[in-house]
Amino acid sequence: MNLELMLFIVLALVAAVTSVMMITRPNPVLAAVFLVLNFFSLAGLYLLLNAQFIAVVQVIVYAGAIMVLFLFVLMLLNTETEHKLFVDKRGIKFFAILISAFVFVQVAYMIFYGRPSRTLTPDEALSIKAGTIQTIGQQLYTNYIIPFEVAGFLLLAATIGALVLAKKKFE
Repeated sequence: MNLELMLFIVLALVAAVTSVMMITRPNPVLAAVFLVLNFFSLAGLYLLLNAQFIAVVQVIVYAGAIMVLFLFVLMLLNTETEHKLFVDKRGIKFFAILISAFVFVQVAYMIFYGRPSRTLTPDEALSIKAGTIQTIGQQLYTNYIIPFEVAGFLLLAATIGALVLAKKKFE
């Protein structure tokens, strides 16, 4: 069994388990934490597919910006019960520190001792090139310019519609 298959199995299991854990948690903050973990595992799956740009956007946009806003709203709406979330739970804190140290050791090992295992075949090199932002931008603005513009106008119409619905009266 090669490394890609093992990573796929681990990331797919993490994505499946965290999605079930997210919808079964009664605490919304814990559900949001499982959703963030799900976003990171999906980004790892995108990397296995050589879609580097989509993986980075997944982490920055979803796991970063949207989940921060979501957690901010949750914390504002449910402030009286959230202070009890991690009180007297030394096992969770110890497990989090252990996992963090394990990930740090792995990343440090990859940075200082990791070497490419072999050269890439032409098909693999072409697959990696297809996931770069330059290739995506070139395809988006040459072959798919009309659908891109239509999506932009739909987003503009949705924004104007949301403003109209949110506004009580016009001045």
